[in-house]
Parts: sequence; structure tokens; C-alpha cells
Amino acid sequence: MSWWATRRVTVTGGRGFLGRRVTALVREQHPADLFTFSSREYDLTRQTEVARLYAEQRPDVLIHLAARVGGIGANRENPGRFFYENAIMGIELMDQARRNGVEKFVQLGTVCAYPKFSKVPFSEDAIWEGYPEETNAPYGIAKKALLVQAQAYRQQYGLNAIFLIPTNLYGPGDNFDPDSSHVIPALIRKCAEARKQKLPSITVWGSGRPTREFLYVDDAARAIVLATEHYNRPEPVNIGSAEEISIRELVDRIISETKFQGQVLWDASKPDGQPRRKLNVERAQREFGFRAMVPFAEGLRRTVEWYLASDVGDASRAA
Repeated sequence: MSWWATRRVTVTGGRGFLGRRVTALVREQHPADLFTFSSREYDLTRQTEVARLYAEQRPDVLIHLAARVGGIGANRENPGRFFYENAIMGIELMDQARRNGVEKFVQLGTVCAYPKFSKVPFSEDAIWEGYPEETNAPYGIAKKALLVQAQAYRQQYGLNAIFLIPTNLYGPGDNFDPDSSHVIPALIRKCAEARKQKLPSITVWGSGRPTREFLYVDDAARAIVLATEHYNRPEPVNIGSAEEISIRELVDRIISETKFQGQVLWDASKPDGQPRRKLNVERAQREFGFRAMVPFAEGLRRTVEWYLASDVGDASRAA
């Protein structure tokens, strides 16, 4: 009998970009019950709604993926909302998890929680060594506060809460809305639309010098499911690919994949964000055997192909 067979599992955000993959993998493990829901069914920023969730679903395991997220622009425009909604959802879900006798609580963090000038690769032990990069600090600090809560609740109440820190995710089905998307889907859409409209150039924020680490969404889902079953310690765990790429090189690769033939204009008046991002992923490999399987070049190709063939791509190009 598998570890999952006797457990009722709730996945918040289970109908989102990452949540759909996690839910599908959990379903393959044949849990006793599996619950997902939309934000219209339960508003997780409201204490009474969180209480109703626990009363109706009675989970043994809760995997908390629901979040208010976006790229640099969305973070700059919504710092208060991003702080409040991410903090309050996690605080209420975790507090009511211990009150309802939940066996395992999985909290997803963010690479944005790391100090702006962390030593590369980022070690989990360095998460408190400075202030996050300013454009996404409210979001990062809200998530980091939930690490404190998870460790405090483990110490005082015995709640088996674990904290996972994924790097930037990407893949088919991502959010391609230009007002809230992250860098990869935003650039794919920009290049695809420019090619369709035969524009001579595109404008990209910043200098192109910063680096990022990206993790294919299916790899991230696999890491979460592995950690849910096998990891039971208070220390946070990085989830990443250990591949680092500059934004300039990323733009070049997306231009190649989308076959856009115009120029790239760099708007240095816009923020670069964190100078470098690359995670030390040794703890995940050691503790629950996770290693990323999809190389970045392959994952990016799949993502571009999905976008160009999807209704999302058709709708955005027709707009």
C-alpha cells in the first residue's frame, strides 16, 4: 500500500499552472481522496472560508500552492496586495491545519525571498542574510514569514510543516497575460506578436545582464510530490535546475524559437530585478532524490510550441 493510499489530500491552487501538474501526479498515487477547487469556491484570504474548507474536505495532507504572483511590473503595482494575500492565506491555512489535526502541511515559498545579493548558488542557510530585491520584496517577505510560522508551529504544536523554495517556473500552460506574466511567457508573447505584425523591433526591460534559473513546471510538480511523501524536516529546501542563463541570452533563444527577425531595444530605465539567481539544489537531491530532468533548451522549445499552437496564442495575436 502506498503512503498516499490512506490519506485525504487537498491541493490549494490545484487548478493553476503548477497545481494542475501536482494534482495529476498526486492522483496517480491513488490517495484516499483528492480535493482541488477554484478561488470562487473558497476565498482563502477569509478565516471563515478556510474553516469551511477544513470542515468540508477534512484533509490529512494539505499542499498549499495558491498564491498571488506576477512579474516585476505586477509586483511594483501591487506590493500591498501581494504581501497581504500571500501572507494571510498561508497564515490561516497553517494555523487551522494544526487546529484540525492535519498530518502534513506543505508550504511553497519563493526564490524572491532570498537577499538581493546572496552568494551564488543560493544556499538555504543564507535566506536570512539580507533584504530581498526591492521590486518583489513584499511578496518574498510574505512567503518567508510562512517559513517562520512553519518552524514555530513544528516546535510548539508538532505540526509536520515543510517549506519548499522553487526557482522561476515556466512551461506550457503558463500565464501569458502581459499585465501579470513572468519573464519567459511575457517574452514569448512579445516576440510572437511582433513576428505576426512584422514589427521592426521589440523593447525589453532592463539591461539584459541579470541571470536567472528556470525550472520546467513538470519537474517542479515532481519535486513537490516527492517532498510531500519523503521530507519531514524543518529546514527549507531549494527546488531548482541548477542552470543559470542571462536575460540577454534568454531573449536570443526565444527570438530563435519564435523566428522573430527584428531588433531588440533594451530599456535601461526599467528595473533589472535581482542581479543573479541560481540555487544550490544539493539538499533536495540528498533528502528526497529530486533532480531536474528537462533541460532548459527542451523545455523552452515545448513552451513556445504550446503557445503558438494554443488558443491563448491565437487570441493574443488577433487582439
